[in-house]
Amino acid sequence: MTTLFLILQLAWTFFVIGAFTIGGGYAMLSLIQNQVVVEHPWISEGTFTDIVAVSQMTPGPIGINSATYVGYDVLFNATGSHLLGLCGSATATLALMLPSFIIMLLIVRFYMKFRSSRLYTGTMSWLKPAVVGLIGAAAVILIVKTTWTGCSPDVQVVSENFPDWKSWVLLGGAFVAGYWGKVNPIYIILAGAVLGLLLY
Repeated sequence: MTTLFLILQLAWTFFVIGAFTIGGGYAMLSLIQNQVVVEHPWISEGTFTDIVAVSQMTPGPIGINSATYVGYDVLFNATGSHLLGLCGSATATLALMLPSFIIMLLIVRFYMKFRSSRLYTGTMSWLKPAVVGLIGAAAVILIVKTTWTGCSPDVQVVSENFPDWKSWVLLGGAFVAGYWGKVNPIYIILAGAVLGLLLY
């Protein structure tokens, strides 16, 4: 596979992901995982999980951050060149954002006219549950490792991405602190980083 073909394939893959994602970055994760781990086995499940973790900790939307890191990893692994890795980052990021940019340019002038339409409100009411499902699928993907065979896979649970009790304690503590304690997410991220360094 030539480098140019890989760049074009990466661009098309993330363009399609950007075109069919409704609901923001977390809803996008399951689509990215399916494309870069299953359909095109460019990276491993473990690497994708690491990319998502880093994407959550860095500034910016998690979906775009993930695309940036995936693009770099795919091109760097294929060529061994940091420069081409940066090219992969730029390709994946721009391709992911391009559909939203085009769509917003096309519909922004019509939004005020049609936002009270029954067709519009009906479509939005059906899309909201789908977004919740995509976000839930992303959470399951990050917790459970699966093996896939073919385009219509039989899913077999192999192992968990949380291999020990310490990881589950950190997860539970972060949930309690964020949901009931209303702790600032920045402090939770920093605490998780420090505890991770101490425990592992």
